[in-house]
Amino acid sequence: MMSAEEILKNFWGHDSFRTPQKEIIEAVLAQKDTIALLPTGGGKSVCFQIPALLQDGICLVISPLIALIQDQVKQLKSRGIKAHLIPSGSSQNDIITLFDNLKFGKSKFLYISPERLQSEFIKQKITELNINLIAIDEAHCISEWGHDFRPAYRKISELKILFPTTPFIALTATATQKVLDDISKNLELSNPVIFKKSFFRENLAYQIFTIEDKLSRLLQIFKKTKKPAIIYVNSRKKTEEISNFLNANGFKSSFYHGKLRSENKEFAFKDWMTEKTPIMVATNAFGMGIDKANVGVVIHLSLPNSIENYIQEAGRVGRNGEKAFAVTLYDNDDIRVFESQYLHAIPTIPEIKKVYQKLFQHFQISNGELIETPFDYNFLEFCKKYDFNSHKTAAILQILMNYNTIELQPNFNKKSTIYFKASSKQVLNYQQKNNSFINFIKILLRTYSGIFEQETQIDEFLLAKKAGITSYKVIEFLTILERDLIVTYNKLNADASIRFLLPREDDKTINSVSRNMELFLNQKKEKAKQLVAFIKNDSVCRSVQVLHYFDGKQLKKCGICDVCLSKNKKSVSLEIEILTILEPQKSYTSTEIIEQLLSFNEKDILVTLRFLLSEEKISINKQQKFYIK
Repeated sequence: MMSAEEILKNFWGHDSFRTPQKEIIEAVLAQKDTIALLPTGGGKSVCFQIPALLQDGICLVISPLIALIQDQVKQLKSRGIKAHLIPSGSSQNDIITLFDNLKFGKSKFLYISPERLQSEFIKQKITELNINLIAIDEAHCISEWGHDFRPAYRKISELKILFPTTPFIALTATATQKVLDDISKNLELSNPVIFKKSFFRENLAYQIFTIEDKLSRLLQIFKKTKKPAIIYVNSRKKTEEISNFLNANGFKSSFYHGKLRSENKEFAFKDWMTEKTPIMVATNAFGMGIDKANVGVVIHLSLPNSIENYIQEAGRVGRNGEKAFAVTLYDNDDIRVFESQYLHAIPTIPEIKKVYQKLFQHFQISNGELIETPFDYNFLEFCKKYDFNSHKTAAILQILMNYNTIELQPNFNKKSTIYFKASSKQVLNYQQKNNSFINFIKILLRTYSGIFEQETQIDEFLLAKKAGITSYKVIEFLTILERDLIVTYNKLNADASIRFLLPREDDKTINSVSRNMELFLNQKKEKAKQLVAFIKNDSVCRSVQVLHYFDGKQLKKCGICDVCLSKNKKSVSLEIEILTILEPQKSYTSTEIIEQLLSFNEKDILVTLRFLLSEEKISINKQQKFYIK
């Protein structure tokens, strides 16, 4: 059997572990419950993947994001390691086949979401497997004190009953001591071994600047650095706008957000990874599971929602150990907008109750009724119908999902369809009579083959891009073609499907969980306020602030953040001014006179005087007056 180091070299190509990966692996192999707090880029995955490979059986990995699950499974398979996930929309027969493959196919990993674990059928199938380790990724989601609470994580402890002797490992990149305590308590871990790696990154310079012209500063930054970069913004529209701006100014960039089609995400990601477009402009949908060592700068043009989010996103730079920069550009209006929009988007319990009640009303579900089949759901149509704010309603739907009252699935895999019912000759005649359609029909026929023979799925956004028009114009053209009996166009009218998990009881349902909801909402408000305080605090080293927030005991100054650099400049300037006062007079000068002559604060002057004395650049006599020898 290979050793941990041999597996690391064979599958990952590394010669040695980072601190404290080896110690974590040894604890897991000793069958101990383990908690690992490793900042972003600390290499959490190998801490459960390697011990799983060293033992017979399968590692069950619980992860909150489908995209992250897909990425990790893809990475393992690329290394020749058998890993599986349960695809969304899988039938019971599909799942039975999958578990048969797991049992008899020498698979090593099964990735699953915490929501999937709530299925009694899934839990039963898992008990049929030889589970050698249970890994809980993004474990901070179990805590209401965390920045991304997911109530479904509270159900994971049920696995302790099913697998009482199997070790658990809980992993997170961002957790305070209170969150770590919550993880241990709620997972019912048995005397867990806790590993905490310091959040101090000596090569990472946190730099936060108040600036009016952000775009000009962006150009300045990219003229200086040629390393791969990520720019975070807070809207899908801004990703495209900033990317277009950079491309127009000669800097190659891609954009990425959660609503992009999967193929477009893959193109953008691949171009960034290969550095065809070394700058990625993205929302926070981009980042989970990224393993690119040479990212040199992360820039926030919009404020993140919490310090945890900020550290997670900033931590994606400098993983190769070279000096890297986490730059935040903001103006006073950003703070105002953040405080008003973000805090305003945090709903109240009455608002949650109202949206929940209107969902039932929208689909005409009676009191006490439970319809288990999903409904097609158009989010913007729903908001418009009941005059709801879309940002706040989106937050409410997420909360309702978190508390297991509804299940919402985006229709990413569903598309509009089209079929040419007119003959090719009729289409040609139509084009000759309608010049405005010539180019559009050509693009349609070039993009989709077999469109005359069968109903074909289409992407209105892709057609719009190729034709250089808006998606609304594409829909208009297709609607006219259908009216003129050229095509059959079945437009997708729903952007999601919704399923109700509980019978309609309106306020009663929300009242049963309102206390926990209230706690969660208050935490979101508090974390937003802490983020603003961090951004505004330009008197304490950024690393010290980060370490203090995450309960760090060794509050070490970095010397390279905007605060430290500013203080260093002030210190040098103050030294020169003190020496200038003392030099020409060749006389003895008291502290009081120095303070009167300088505009610096008293504390800085006293610290600098002590420093100059220790360096023997000045001396002090018995009358406590300073002079130059």
